[in-house]
Amino acid sequence: MIQTVIFDMDGVIVDTEPVHHYAYNQQFKQLGIDISPEMYASFTGNSTKNIFERLKAEFNLEQEVETLVQTKRNLFNDAFDNKEDLYLLDGVEDLIKDLHHNGMQLVLASSSATVTINRIFNRFNLDQYFTHKVSGEDFPKSKPHPAIFQHAAFLAQTPVENCIVIEDSTNGVLAAKAAGIYCVGYDSFHSKMQDYSKADKVITHFNELSFEQIRNIKNQ
Repeated sequence: MIQTVIFDMDGVIVDTEPVHHYAYNQQFKQLGIDISPEMYASFTGNSTKNIFERLKAEFNLEQEVETLVQTKRNLFNDAFDNKEDLYLLDGVEDLIKDLHHNGMQLVLASSSATVTINRIFNRFNLDQYFTHKVSGEDFPKSKPHPAIFQHAAFLAQTPVENCIVIEDSTNGVLAAKAAGIYCVGYDSFHSKMQDYSKADKVITHFNELSFEQIRNIKNQ
């Protein structure tokens, strides 16, 4: 029986991708580098630190990775604070409340930085529903490496076979499966060039999930 639901954040709980896209592209212009749509899509599910480690090596960037990360974070925060039309994704709040009301443990496992996670949780008053929040910045390797989900299950004190993950990215799905966790792929209209073929179940709207359906998932 499923005891813990592990949520990704960007593209699952809230669509911050336009804000990230704006911040990254502002920075790419400042750095004078050209990033193809295919390369940008491959960043999905990676931490900002890992992305800039990759870009520093590929484009021989002079700046230190930490400086690059902080610049992007500042650009994101400014854009985030000024963006009024930012909402939780359709149906996800109802699902979160349904799961929480019925005693399901909820954990967040996001590649975003802790400061970004807290910014979003404070804006939408989500802390009341989640027992733990895990940031990808605390791990040397990003998704598809399974460490973030393994740690989320450890914090939840739940065996991986009694967890599920809800993810919207190729890298996230692969990370969940590598951790031995049942994965629901959320294929929304926000998703760009992501592969859900390895997910155990694919949904296009959160009304396709409920506490009763999730509780009885068999994770072999």
